[in-house]
Formats: sequence, structure tokens, C-alpha cells
Amino acid sequence: MKKQPTVLFVCVHNAGRSQMAAGYLKHLAGDRVQILSAGSIPAESINPIAIAAMLEEGIDISHAQPKLLIDETVELSDVVITMGCGDACKFYPGKRYEDWKLEDPAGQGIDSVRAIRDEIRSQVVELVAELELDY
Repeated sequence: MKKQPTVLFVCVHNAGRSQMAAGYLKHLAGDRVQILSAGSIPAESINPIAIAAMLEEGIDISHAQPKLLIDETVELSDVVITMGCGDACKFYPGKRYEDWKLEDPAGQGIDSVRAIRDEIRSQVVELVAELELDY
């Protein structure tokens, strides 16, 4: 039986990019993947424009809550995907790290956030395909 991989999405505020990526991965992979997300400086709540953009895709991320990135979360993860948080994420041997270069949706209008959302979706689709090969 395949091991269920754990994927951690990290961005600065854990309010936009990482939450949209987590929403897509849950939508596409369901229970086949354990999904975590966190931020180096978490916001108080999820970006409302990110919520609106994801609802257009039929994915509700409004219930998510930004969380602080802690070492234990990284240790639990098989795949760590950062999105513009630089060196805030500690490096642990044996983990797979990826850095997705995505614009921060904070303070942007719905059209810009849709473009970021669509970029995230294509990255997550690729990730799902890779995870099924890797695990």
C-alpha cells in the first residue's frame, strides 16, 4: 500500500497563495494526500478576494484559518512548497522542497487574483501527477 504523502504549502501570511493551493490539492487529491499550510507571519484571516476567486471554481476555503509555520509542521511533511517566504522555512534533509514563484494576491483585485489562482491550479495539477508517481 502506498504511503499517504504530506504536503505543506507555505507563504508569508498563509492567507492567499498557500490557502488556494491547499484548497486545490484537497479538491483534486481528496484523502489521498495529507495537506498542511502555514505562514511565516500569518494574517488574521483568509484574503476575501482569494476566497471569492476559489468559490468561482467551486472550492470553499472560507473555513480555513491562517497558521504560524513551526518546525514540527515542516518535520511532518514529505513535500514542502514555498511561495515567496524566502528562508523562513528551515531545511530538513530527506524532504522534497519546491519554490513556486507566485505573485502575492494581497491587496490585488479579482482579475489579478484569478490569474494567480489559475497559475496555482496548474502547479497543483502537476504536483498531483508527480505525487502519484513518487508515492
